[in-house]
Amino acid sequence: MSNTTYRVLIGKPGLDGHDRGAKFIARALRDNGFEVIYTGIRRSPEEIAAAAVQEDVAAVGLSSLSGAHIRLFPAVVECLRKAGAGDIPVIGGGVIPDEDITLLKEKGVEAIFTPGTPVDQIIAAFTAACSKHHETRNA
Repeated sequence: MSNTTYRVLIGKPGLDGHDRGAKFIARALRDNGFEVIYTGIRRSPEEIAAAAVQEDVAAVGLSSLSGAHIRLFPAVVECLRKAGAGDIPVIGGGVIPDEDITLLKEKGVEAIFTPGTPVDQIIAAFTAACSKHHETRNA
């Protein structure tokens, strides 16, 4: 990783109460030099977007195991856009069927990761997204 410390937010939108994966990713990001804000479970897209703006993050990571990712992930993207922070990339993960990945990307989610993805790939995706966001903001 570069000398830049990136600040990211990890959120659990909707009613999904299973946060082991989100906490694992938060810890892995922290252990790789990221500053991590974790919103906790059962947050609305509006709450996640507001926290991302308030904390001035370079990326938002979302986790869903409930099957509501098709509605919730794009809702977070839209809430960020409405808050004037549409440049903050959103990365999603969880139990997401392959056929939903393309749709989520079309709706503005930068990357999607499913169970079994090597953590190094996830860290690399956050690093790339944050670096791109940093370059865009400082251009």
